[in-house]
Amino acid sequence: MAHERSIVIVTPALADANNGNWQTASRWARMLAPRYRTRIVQHWPDGGASERDDAMIALHAVRSLASINTWAGIRGEHGLAVVMTGTDLYGLDGMDPLSKEALSLAQHVVVLQELGKERLPPSARAKARVIFQSATKRPTLTKPHSRLRAVMVGHLRDVKSPETLFDAALQLRAERDIFIDHIGEALDPSLGARARATAKGAPNYRWLGGLPHEEVRRRIQRAHLLVHTSRAEGGAHVVHEAIRSGTPVLASDVEGNIGMLGPDYFGYFHHGSAAQLALMLIACRDELHRTQSGALMKRLREQCHERSPLFDPAREKAAVLKLAADLLGSP
Repeated sequence: MAHERSIVIVTPALADANNGNWQTASRWARMLAPRYRTRIVQHWPDGGASERDDAMIALHAVRSLASINTWAGIRGEHGLAVVMTGTDLYGLDGMDPLSKEALSLAQHVVVLQELGKERLPPSARAKARVIFQSATKRPTLTKPHSRLRAVMVGHLRDVKSPETLFDAALQLRAERDIFIDHIGEALDPSLGARARATAKGAPNYRWLGGLPHEEVRRRIQRAHLLVHTSRAEGGAHVVHEAIRSGTPVLASDVEGNIGMLGPDYFGYFHHGSAAQLALMLIACRDELHRTQSGALMKRLREQCHERSPLFDPAREKAAVLKLAADLLGSP
């Protein structure tokens, strides 16, 4: 019967963080709630209700490791799923040893894009599955041809490589019909200072700071392009939100982006190459003005349209419910 079983979702980030981990935890809790008692916590156990939990889904192997270890010490691997994030999979020196410890304790492992499994040790691949995250589909808006507007979304921190966008904006400062909006809080104050300096040196660049999620989605929907410069990603929300809004993506050629957009996607630039990103933005602007014979944006829109069904909420919900059933040993 519904709600007789309890599933706890452990995430290092709660609502005030307004980041990908929280968005995933919140969405999965809503998907599970009609069938199971579900709650979201930062640490487990978290009080009297903990003894009634039948399964745990832990987001972020390293930062949730204490909760994972506690569960495994009491329950063993049964009922334990570990969701691998970008920093779990793609550290500066490869996978964090603590990630491997979490993997060894889990009954099931989840990665959020197609190439994630390839980073796992062989012992973990057999128990791993891909669950693409989802977003509601929004109408593709008609956008002006007189100017190009690009948007980048992500808190300012090293892993997001915002310097690539800063440098590209400065290279494009004389291009008065290319506009770049940058959304995200300065988690690294030095990067906030770089953003302010870029805005002074490049009149086409605006740093908007952190914004509510709904406003972020509207800005993505209104933009011609989403720019995504990250060094490492587990499966970025903003990429599939752009795809589901009919907004094509220019992305760094890192595994987490390729696993979302596909190996043959035309919109990759080399990670860290501001010059290549700037040239792609110019090519897209020229396509709008019909001064270039190429059709880069047209092809990107087509490719994103082809990938869009992967990020449908019904598909994600079915996958999350299947994970829950497997954890609980129910059909």
